[in-house]
Amino acid sequence: MRRVKLFTSVILLGLSVFSFESNAQKIDTDSLLIETIKVTNQEKNYSKAISMARLGIQEAPDYLDFHLLLGRLYKLTGKVDSARYFLHYVIENNQAYEDAYDYLLGLEYDQGNFKEGMQIADKAIGIYPEKVSLYRYKHGFLQLQGGEREEFDFLKNVISKFPEQSGFRQRLNLLELRLDNDRIGVNYSLTNFDRDGVGPWHLTGLQYVRERRWGALVGRVNYANRLSSGSTIDSGIQYEFESYFFTGKKSYSYLGLAFSPSLVFPEQRYGYSFHQNLKGGWEWEFGGRFTSVTPPEGRRNFRSLILGGGKYIGSWWINLRTFLQNEKTQYYPAFTLTTRYYFDTRFDYLTFIGGYGTSPDERQTLGQFENRVALDSWRIGSGYYRLLAKKFVSGIQVMYNKQEFFPGRNQNEFELMLMLHYKF
Repeated sequence: MRRVKLFTSVILLGLSVFSFESNAQKIDTDSLLIETIKVTNQEKNYSKAISMARLGIQEAPDYLDFHLLLGRLYKLTGKVDSARYFLHYVIENNQAYEDAYDYLLGLEYDQGNFKEGMQIADKAIGIYPEKVSLYRYKHGFLQLQGGEREEFDFLKNVISKFPEQSGFRQRLNLLELRLDNDRIGVNYSLTNFDRDGVGPWHLTGLQYVRERRWGALVGRVNYANRLSSGSTIDSGIQYEFESYFFTGKKSYSYLGLAFSPSLVFPEQRYGYSFHQNLKGGWEWEFGGRFTSVTPPEGRRNFRSLILGGGKYIGSWWINLRTFLQNEKTQYYPAFTLTTRYYFDTRFDYLTFIGGYGTSPDERQTLGQFENRVALDSWRIGSGYYRLLAKKFVSGIQVMYNKQEFFPGRNQNEFELMLMLHYKF
């Protein structure tokens, strides 16, 4: 009986020693991993860290964190094949290892391997469908591949899942400008005044838009009819030509000109702006305008400098444009703040507008630009635009303008704008 107890005690003691040694090894391995990460991130001694990580694998072959760290270290030291091997090893042994996908996707993107990167991204998205960084990687591989149609379709689906992603919205709107698109339609605006004997003003525009991968051409014929006390006091036609053309993957330019033989419009108008999209949903604009009018008292020429900046915040787009107008030695500022909330396409949005001063980009009152530019003007308004049945671009906008028509004297102006274009 005593021998049985003694034998049992020996067995229990052996098991305790074995358990203690195993736990000690695990603790030592964990400590080694922590120290290796410290050497990697803080000391930046990658060769030492690689030796430590290999020791960790030797001590604990199934400890995937060491394989992951080795994959990262080999990526940092430019040993792409070794990095790829260890990262794939981690995924093969644990397909839900999130960090391994991040490092491997970054590696394939840096190497420009869009085909393999797409496969890895799709696999990772299948496991983590709510992780937005995986969709950013897939978007990056689509850009490397160069298929803008595929990129557009991808972003159109993703933006509904992640509407708060400003970069996706910014790129989607820019890509949509590159798709083949033709539109023809009518714009109409009615401006009423609260001053007796003034107005209403009618402005009608017939326009054709041709968008291609390189940019867009716009042709427009405007007809204005100004009334006073029920009778026409001035009317005429203006011809406009505009173009938006891409100057890079994230930049484009605007070029416009207009002329008119009628006094109700400026005789000549020229414009140019350069637009650049930046990271984080930011963008900026730099440009100028030249407006020449010929009132009875003689020709007057106005030059305008434009500086603008915008930001996408989720589905919102916020843009501030400043105009500094000059005639001879006189300078006149103007500001326009525009916000849009996008729904589906770039044709579907709610807009809010506010501003001060008169700028040469306001078609409704451009015929009185030379009279208004030196006077105070405060305006506010909103609009709603929608793509109907995928073929009709529609819009309605209302504006209120408190306009100084003589120094110290103001009038209230109310403008209604309607548009309907057919898209084909």
